[in-house]
Amino acid sequence: MFDPLTLDQLRVLVTVADSGGFSAAARRLGRAQSAVSQSIQALEGHLRLKLFDRSTKLPRLTEPGRAMLEEARRLLKSAEMLRARADSIAGGLEPELSIAANPLLPLPPAINALRELGAQFPELPVTLLTEGIGAPERHLRDGTVQLAIYPVRDLAPDLESTLLMEVPMVPVVAAGHPLAALPGPLSRAALAEHVQLVLTDGSPRDGWSWGVLSQRTWRFADLNTRMNFLLAGFGWCNMPEHLVAGPAAQGLLHRLQLEEQQGYTLALHIVHERGRPPGLAGRWLTERLVQALGEWQAGLHGRGAPEKGPGDASPGPADAPQAVG
Repeated sequence: MFDPLTLDQLRVLVTVADSGGFSAAARRLGRAQSAVSQSIQALEGHLRLKLFDRSTKLPRLTEPGRAMLEEARRLLKSAEMLRARADSIAGGLEPELSIAANPLLPLPPAINALRELGAQFPELPVTLLTEGIGAPERHLRDGTVQLAIYPVRDLAPDLESTLLMEVPMVPVVAAGHPLAALPGPLSRAALAEHVQLVLTDGSPRDGWSWGVLSQRTWRFADLNTRMNFLLAGFGWCNMPEHLVAGPAAQGLLHRLQLEEQQGYTLALHIVHERGRPPGLAGRWLTERLVQALGEWQAGLHGRGAPEKGPGDASPGPADAPQAVG
Protein backbone atom coordinates (compact mmCIF):
# COMPACT_ATOMS: atom_id res chain seq x y z
CA MET A 1 0.00 0.00 0.00
CA PHE A 2 1.33 3.43 -0.96
CA ASP A 3 2.15 5.67 2.02
CA PRO A 4 1.81 9.37 1.09
CA LEU A 5 3.84 10.45 4.14
CA THR A 6 7.01 12.20 2.94
CA LEU A 7 10.24 13.46 4.45
CA ASP A 8 9.39 16.90 3.07
CA GLN A 9 6.24 17.03 5.21
CA LEU A 10 8.29 16.12 8.27
CA ARG A 11 10.83 18.79 7.39
CA VAL A 12 8.03 21.37 7.13
CA LEU A 13 6.71 20.30 10.54
CA VAL A 14 10.13 20.79 12.14
CA THR A 15 10.61 24.15 10.41
CA VAL A 16 7.21 25.48 11.54
CA ALA A 17 7.90 24.38 15.12
CA ASP A 18 11.40 25.91 15.13
CA SER A 19 10.31 29.14 13.40
CA GLY A 20 7.25 29.74 15.60
CA GLY A 21 4.68 30.04 12.83
CA PHE A 22 3.65 29.31 9.26
CA SER A 23 4.77 32.68 7.86
CA ALA A 24 8.25 32.44 9.35
CA ALA A 25 8.57 28.85 8.17
CA ALA A 26 7.50 29.85 4.65
CA ARG A 27 10.20 32.54 4.56
CA ARG A 28 12.83 30.09 5.80
CA LEU A 29 11.80 27.44 3.28
CA GLY A 30 11.35 29.91 0.43
CA ARG A 31 7.76 28.83 -0.16
CA ALA A 32 4.34 30.43 -0.12
CA GLN A 33 2.59 30.37 3.25
CA SER A 34 -0.34 28.55 1.68
CA ALA A 35 1.99 25.74 0.54
CA VAL A 36 3.33 25.36 4.08
CA SER A 37 -0.20 25.27 5.52
CA GLN A 38 -1.28 22.68 2.95
CA SER A 39 1.74 20.49 3.78
CA ILE A 40 0.89 20.55 7.50
CA GLN A 41 -2.78 19.80 6.77
CA ALA A 42 -1.78 16.87 4.59
CA LEU A 43 0.52 15.55 7.33
CA GLU A 44 -2.26 15.84 9.91
CA GLY A 45 -4.53 13.91 7.57
CA HIS A 46 -1.98 11.13 7.04
CA LEU A 47 -1.31 10.82 10.77
CA ARG A 48 -4.96 11.35 11.76
CA LEU A 49 -3.75 13.75 14.45
CA LYS A 50 -4.12 17.47 15.07
CA LEU A 51 -0.55 18.74 15.29
CA PHE A 52 -1.15 22.48 15.83
CA ASP A 53 -3.69 24.50 17.79
CA ARG A 54 -4.68 27.31 15.43
CA SER A 55 -7.05 29.10 17.81
CA THR A 56 -4.36 31.60 18.76
CA LYS A 57 -2.48 34.20 16.70
CA LEU A 58 0.53 31.91 16.44
CA PRO A 59 -0.06 28.18 16.03
CA ARG A 60 1.00 26.10 19.02
CA LEU A 61 1.93 22.43 19.00
CA THR A 62 -0.61 20.14 20.56
CA GLU A 63 0.51 17.35 22.86
CA PRO A 64 0.35 14.80 19.99
CA GLY A 65 2.14 17.39 17.85
CA ARG A 66 5.06 17.57 20.31
CA ALA A 67 5.35 13.78 20.26
CA MET A 68 5.31 13.69 16.45
CA LEU A 69 7.86 16.50 16.31
CA GLU A 70 10.42 14.39 18.19
CA GLU A 71 9.76 11.45 15.89
CA ALA A 72 10.10 13.72 12.86
CA ARG A 73 13.48 14.98 14.07
CA ARG A 74 14.65 11.40 14.59
CA LEU A 75 13.51 10.27 11.14
CA LEU A 76 15.08 13.27 9.41
CA LYS A 77 18.37 12.59 11.21
CA SER A 78 18.24 8.95 10.12
CA ALA A 79 17.58 10.03 6.55
CA GLU A 80 20.59 12.36 6.67
CA MET A 81 22.76 9.52 7.96
CA LEU A 82 21.43 7.22 5.24
CA ARG A 83 22.25 9.77 2.56
CA ALA A 84 25.71 10.41 4.00
CA ARG A 85 26.48 6.70 4.12
CA ALA A 86 25.27 6.20 0.56
CA ASP A 87 27.50 9.06 -0.59
CA SER A 88 30.46 7.50 1.24
CA ILE A 89 29.89 4.08 -0.30
CA ALA A 90 29.56 5.65 -3.73
CA GLY A 91 32.91 7.33 -3.05
CA GLY A 92 34.66 4.02 -2.33
CA LEU A 93 33.96 3.46 1.37
CA GLU A 94 33.17 -0.13 2.36
CA PRO A 95 29.60 -0.78 3.57
CA GLU A 96 31.29 -2.35 6.59
CA LEU A 97 34.83 -3.24 7.68
CA SER A 98 35.69 -6.56 9.30
CA ILE A 99 39.13 -7.38 10.73
CA ALA A 100 40.62 -10.44 12.42
CA ALA A 101 43.70 -9.73 14.54
CA ASN A 102 46.35 -12.01 15.98
CA PRO A 103 46.91 -11.51 19.74
CA LEU A 104 50.52 -10.46 19.01
CA LEU A 105 49.20 -7.08 17.83
CA PRO A 106 50.06 -4.49 20.52
CA LEU A 107 46.75 -3.16 21.82
CA PRO A 108 47.54 0.45 22.85
CA PRO A 109 48.55 1.73 19.37
CA ALA A 110 45.93 -0.49 17.70
CA ILE A 111 43.16 0.91 19.90
CA ASN A 112 44.28 4.46 19.12
CA ALA A 113 44.26 3.75 15.38
CA LEU A 114 40.79 2.19 15.58
CA ARG A 115 39.51 5.13 17.63
CA GLU A 116 40.73 7.46 14.90
CA LEU A 117 39.09 5.21 12.30
CA GLY A 118 35.77 5.66 14.11
CA ALA A 119 36.23 9.44 14.11
CA GLN A 120 37.21 9.48 10.44
CA PHE A 121 34.32 7.24 9.32
CA PRO A 122 31.66 7.61 12.04
CA GLU A 123 28.93 5.78 10.13
CA LEU A 124 31.07 2.75 9.26
CA PRO A 125 30.15 -0.50 11.06
CA VAL A 126 33.32 -2.28 12.24
CA THR A 127 33.78 -5.89 13.35
CA LEU A 128 36.99 -6.84 15.15
CA LEU A 129 37.75 -10.52 15.84
CA THR A 130 40.63 -11.33 18.20
CA GLU A 131 41.35 -15.04 18.37
CA GLY A 132 44.16 -17.62 18.28
CA ILE A 133 47.26 -17.39 16.15
CA GLY A 134 45.86 -19.22 13.11
CA ALA A 135 42.31 -17.84 13.22
CA PRO A 136 42.87 -14.55 11.35
CA GLU A 137 44.05 -16.26 8.15
CA ARG A 138 41.20 -18.79 8.35
CA HIS A 139 38.66 -15.99 8.72
CA LEU A 140 40.21 -14.26 5.72
CA ARG A 141 40.09 -17.42 3.64
CA ASP A 142 36.44 -18.19 4.42
CA GLY A 143 35.37 -14.61 3.70
CA THR A 144 34.38 -13.72 7.26
CA VAL A 145 36.71 -10.70 7.28
CA GLN A 146 38.23 -8.39 4.71
CA LEU A 147 41.51 -7.83 6.55
CA ALA A 148 43.58 -10.14 8.74
CA ILE A 149 46.52 -9.24 10.96
CA TYR A 150 48.97 -12.06 11.69
CA PRO A 151 52.67 -12.97 11.40
CA VAL A 152 53.59 -13.95 7.85
CA ARG A 153 56.45 -16.25 6.90
CA ASP A 154 55.61 -17.35 3.35
CA LEU A 155 52.77 -15.37 1.77
CA ALA A 156 50.52 -17.35 -0.55
CA PRO A 157 50.32 -15.99 -4.13
CA ASP A 158 46.61 -15.22 -3.80
CA LEU A 159 47.21 -12.89 -0.85
CA GLU A 160 48.66 -9.39 -0.58
CA SER A 161 50.08 -7.87 2.59
CA THR A 162 51.59 -4.79 4.16
CA LEU A 163 54.19 -5.08 6.90
CA LEU A 164 52.95 -3.45 10.09
CA MET A 165 55.86 -4.14 12.44
CA GLU A 166 58.45 -6.62 13.61
CA VAL A 167 57.39 -8.09 16.96
CA PRO A 168 60.43 -8.94 19.15
CA MET A 169 59.99 -12.28 20.93
CA VAL A 170 62.21 -12.86 23.98
CA PRO A 171 62.77 -16.00 26.11
CA VAL A 172 61.47 -15.54 29.66
CA VAL A 173 60.63 -17.57 32.73
CA ALA A 174 59.11 -16.83 36.12
CA ALA A 175 61.62 -15.40 38.60
CA GLY A 176 61.14 -18.38 40.91
CA HIS A 177 61.56 -21.04 38.21
CA PRO A 178 64.74 -23.21 38.38
CA LEU A 179 65.89 -21.96 34.98
CA ALA A 180 66.08 -18.42 36.37
CA ALA A 181 68.84 -19.52 38.77
CA LEU A 182 71.04 -21.15 36.10
CA PRO A 183 73.91 -19.15 34.58
CA GLY A 184 73.56 -18.51 30.90
CA PRO A 185 73.79 -19.00 28.09
CA LEU A 186 71.58 -22.08 28.43
CA SER A 187 72.02 -25.06 26.11
CA ARG A 188 69.21 -27.02 24.43
CA ALA A 189 70.02 -29.89 26.80
CA ALA A 190 69.41 -27.66 29.81
CA LEU A 191 66.12 -26.46 28.34
CA ALA A 192 65.02 -30.01 27.50
CA GLU A 193 64.65 -30.77 31.19
CA HIS A 194 61.96 -28.09 31.53
CA VAL A 195 58.55 -27.48 29.98
CA GLN A 196 58.26 -24.93 27.19
CA LEU A 197 54.89 -23.16 26.98
CA VAL A 198 53.91 -23.11 23.30
CA LEU A 199 51.24 -20.96 21.68
CA THR A 200 49.29 -22.94 19.08
CA ASP A 201 45.91 -23.04 17.41
CA GLY A 202 45.95 -26.82 16.99
CA SER A 203 44.89 -26.68 13.34
CA PRO A 204 45.34 -29.88 11.31
CA ARG A 205 46.70 -28.03 8.28
CA ASP A 206 50.37 -27.99 7.37
CA GLY A 207 52.08 -25.63 9.74
CA TRP A 208 55.22 -24.11 11.08
CA SER A 209 56.91 -23.80 14.41
CA TRP A 210 58.87 -20.78 15.60
CA GLY A 211 61.21 -20.85 18.58
CA VAL A 212 60.22 -24.31 19.87
CA LEU A 213 63.38 -25.80 21.43
CA SER A 214 62.22 -28.06 24.25
CA GLN A 215 60.98 -31.60 23.75
CA ARG A 216 58.57 -31.16 26.66
CA THR A 217 55.81 -28.73 25.76
CA TRP A 218 52.50 -27.50 27.08
CA ARG A 219 50.35 -25.97 24.36
CA PHE A 220 47.96 -23.04 24.72
CA ALA A 221 45.55 -21.44 22.28
CA ASP A 222 45.32 -18.15 24.18
CA LEU A 223 48.20 -15.74 24.75
CA ASN A 224 46.82 -14.39 28.04
CA THR A 225 46.35 -17.90 29.44
CA ARG A 226 49.93 -18.74 28.53
CA MET A 227 51.08 -15.58 30.31
CA ASN A 228 49.26 -16.67 33.48
CA PHE A 229 50.90 -20.09 33.39
CA LEU A 230 54.27 -18.45 32.69
CA LEU A 231 53.92 -16.21 35.75
CA ALA A 232 52.83 -19.23 37.80
CA GLY A 233 56.14 -20.98 37.01
CA PHE A 234 54.88 -23.82 34.80
CA GLY A 235 57.67 -23.36 32.26
CA TRP A 236 59.51 -20.99 29.95
CA CYS A 237 58.60 -19.52 26.56
CA ASN A 238 59.25 -16.76 24.07
CA MET A 239 56.88 -13.87 24.64
CA PRO A 240 56.30 -10.55 22.86
CA GLU A 241 58.76 -8.15 24.40
CA HIS A 242 56.15 -5.45 24.92
CA LEU A 243 53.98 -7.81 27.01
CA VAL A 244 56.73 -8.93 29.39
CA ALA A 245 58.53 -5.63 29.89
CA GLY A 246 56.29 -4.65 32.80
CA PRO A 247 56.42 -7.98 34.70
CA ALA A 248 60.19 -8.17 34.10
CA ALA A 249 60.67 -4.67 35.53
CA GLN A 250 58.66 -5.75 38.59
CA GLY A 251 60.91 -8.75 39.10
CA LEU A 252 58.18 -11.27 38.24
CA LEU A 253 59.87 -12.56 35.08
CA HIS A 254 63.50 -13.33 34.23
CA ARG A 255 64.90 -13.02 30.71
CA LEU A 256 66.85 -16.10 29.70
CA GLN A 257 70.13 -16.18 27.81
CA LEU A 258 70.14 -19.10 25.35
CA GLU A 259 72.94 -20.61 23.29
CA GLU A 260 70.78 -21.17 20.21
CA GLN A 261 68.92 -17.87 20.15
CA GLN A 262 68.48 -14.66 22.03
CA GLY A 263 64.92 -14.33 20.84
CA TYR A 264 63.59 -13.72 17.36
CA THR A 265 61.13 -11.46 15.58
CA LEU A 266 57.80 -12.13 13.96
CA ALA A 267 56.83 -10.04 10.94
CA LEU A 268 53.29 -8.87 11.65
CA HIS A 269 51.39 -8.07 8.44
CA ILE A 270 47.92 -6.87 7.53
CA VAL A 271 46.69 -9.17 4.76
CA HIS A 272 43.86 -9.21 2.23
CA GLU A 273 42.91 -11.49 -0.63
CA ARG A 274 44.29 -10.38 -3.97
CA GLY A 275 40.81 -10.27 -5.49
CA ARG A 276 39.28 -8.39 -2.54
CA PRO A 277 41.32 -5.21 -2.05
CA PRO A 278 40.34 -3.01 0.89
CA GLY A 279 38.17 0.01 0.33
CA LEU A 280 38.69 3.56 1.53
CA ALA A 281 38.49 2.74 5.24
CA GLY A 282 40.65 -0.37 4.97
CA ARG A 283 43.39 1.53 3.17
CA TRP A 284 43.17 4.37 5.67
CA LEU A 285 43.42 1.96 8.61
CA THR A 286 46.41 0.15 7.09
CA GLU A 287 48.34 3.39 6.68
CA ARG A 288 47.40 4.57 10.16
CA LEU A 289 48.40 1.27 11.78
CA VAL A 290 51.81 1.37 10.12
CA GLN A 291 52.31 4.89 11.43
CA ALA A 292 50.90 4.26 14.92
CA LEU A 293 52.89 1.06 15.47
CA GLY A 294 56.07 2.70 14.23
CA GLU A 295 55.62 5.65 16.59
CA TRP A 296 54.80 3.30 19.45
CA GLN A 297 57.93 1.21 18.89
CA ALA A 298 60.06 4.33 18.63
CA GLY A 299 58.79 5.41 22.02
CA LEU A 300 59.83 2.26 23.88
CA HIS A 301 62.77 4.12 25.46
CA GLY A 302 65.57 2.51 23.51
CA ARG A 303 64.34 -1.08 23.70
CA GLY A 304 65.10 -2.57 20.30
CA ALA A 305 64.27 -5.84 18.67
CA PRO A 306 66.63 -8.71 19.55
CA GLU A 307 69.03 -9.94 16.93
CA LYS A 308 68.07 -12.98 14.95
CA GLY A 309 70.01 -16.17 15.48
CA PRO A 310 70.26 -19.57 13.86
CA GLY A 311 67.53 -20.95 16.10
CA ASP A 312 65.03 -18.23 15.33
CA ALA A 313 62.77 -20.47 13.25
CA SER A 314 62.59 -24.14 14.08
CA PRO A 315 60.31 -25.80 11.53
CA GLY A 316 58.15 -28.60 12.85
CA PRO A 317 57.00 -31.72 11.00
CA ALA A 318 54.79 -31.27 7.98
CA ASP A 319 51.59 -32.21 9.82
CA ALA A 320 52.34 -30.22 12.97
CA PRO A 321 50.00 -27.42 14.08
CA GLN A 322 51.11 -23.86 13.93
CA ALA A 323 53.05 -23.02 17.08
CA VAL A 324 54.98 -20.15 18.62
CA GLY A 325 57.29 -21.00 21.49
